[in-house]
Amino acid sequence: MILSNDPRSRRRRLGAAVAAAGLLAALVTAAPAGAIPDPGDVPATPERVSQSDLRETREAMAAGEIPGQDEVVHSDNIEHLANVPKDALPGTNSDLAFQGKYAFAGNYDGFRIFDISDPKAPKTVSQVLCPGSQNDISVSGNLLVLSTDSSRSDDSCASRSQPATVKDSWEGIKVFDISDKSNPKYVSSVETACGSHTHTLVPDRRNVYVYVSSYAPNAAFPDCQPPHDGISVIKVPKKAPAKAALVGFPVLFPGDGPDGGGNPGGPTNPGVSKTTGCHDITVLPSEDLAAGACMGDGILFSIEDPENPKVIDVVQDNVNFAFWHSATFNQTTKKVVFTDELGGGGGATCNAATGPNRGANGIYDIVGRGDDRELVFRSYFKIPRHQADTENCVAHNGSLIPVRGKDLMVQAWYQGGVSVWDFTDSARPKEIAFFERGPLSTTARATGGSWSAYYYNGHIYSNDMAKGFDVLRIDDRRTDPAERVRQHELNVQTQPDYFDRDDEDND
Repeated sequence: MILSNDPRSRRRRLGAAVAAAGLLAALVTAAPAGAIPDPGDVPATPERVSQSDLRETREAMAAGEIPGQDEVVHSDNIEHLANVPKDALPGTNSDLAFQGKYAFAGNYDGFRIFDISDPKAPKTVSQVLCPGSQNDISVSGNLLVLSTDSSRSDDSCASRSQPATVKDSWEGIKVFDISDKSNPKYVSSVETACGSHTHTLVPDRRNVYVYVSSYAPNAAFPDCQPPHDGISVIKVPKKAPAKAALVGFPVLFPGDGPDGGGNPGGPTNPGVSKTTGCHDITVLPSEDLAAGACMGDGILFSIEDPENPKVIDVVQDNVNFAFWHSATFNQTTKKVVFTDELGGGGGATCNAATGPNRGANGIYDIVGRGDDRELVFRSYFKIPRHQADTENCVAHNGSLIPVRGKDLMVQAWYQGGVSVWDFTDSARPKEIAFFERGPLSTTARATGGSWSAYYYNGHIYSNDMAKGFDVLRIDDRRTDPAERVRQHELNVQTQPDYFDRDDEDND
């Protein structure tokens, strides 16, 4: 159903340690209590920390090295304009997409649409109850695509959790018509092997292709059998989205044996995830290029034929990367930033014990031309602010800040907050701004913080898993030129060509 509602510093120095197809969703005027979270999609119970970790956290807070519980802190060049708490959808907030004056915010219980025409006062336009972890979200014209990565009783928005061992369980993508932002309509669904953890849109003239990333097959799961060494490709006709259908499953990691190819993980590579699919893919349609973060591998591939992507290069980091999570190209397509989600997003890895190279970003240069291009490692980047041992913190979703001739990025770090950093020099990245809150808890490791932090038309938008939707503004001579760059639509994993690439190459 749709729940329609229209509700209404301290600073510290930078670097301080610290529904079935065709279903029309019903419009109601229910109170927030009308949305019931699905029991299968709620966060895990907070994990108690040791007495020594507890003591260290309290000492760091007392010394001003870590902000107090829920305290908002930021660098001098960041302004916190607004926060919109969760409302009818109490689940975990997830990814973001943008179109015109609207922001679309995923949530494990569905999605929420904001009017951001006044960034200082975002207004809720609609909230759609449609449980299905993790509800990764994208928009294209009048279409909204939503990922479902938990085993459900059916493909409706009224489904319930059901074991993946049951053959008729469902996971995949759902397609909504958002021509009326106040009343989205559920149009169709497509089931995919192992569900849809994330997805990426690849626009075409008549169709929108959807690259579905999923992983973790199991012989006991009828619809998620090993080997699972590729991605699902769905074609959604723009004028007939109800005809969305699976058109292929290209294998990206060919190999002999029941486990296919890709990184074997442990015990061959201790502490490294075995590659059984991809977590996230970023495409650059203007260059027919894509970068995949695929558990134990990072890949570069051509999408000249979107139904049949072709792998160009594969890299591994079996020393410092545990789980290849996401990818971002720079402006000139000469670099890729890969993230490592060490600890799966629930670990406290932004501390001295973990160090600066694990749970970080890996910066790779792209050298060569055409099918001979290769990924060459240059450096790691991790936020320089130590976090409490009660805070989940690791590299997560971010986007470029479009400034010609510079490589600037804003990025979410869960309870590490939002970081703005410069990787113009691949070998010497540096943080230039930050925003964060103090720990959700000082006694237990509670899951929260910024899931996604993206730059869109002059502002930074962050979807905090626990605290809600944040709007930030950065005032810095290095990022100010980005305010002149305007986008009508932004799905960060479908990376736009912000500038004429030929002009960039001649700068």
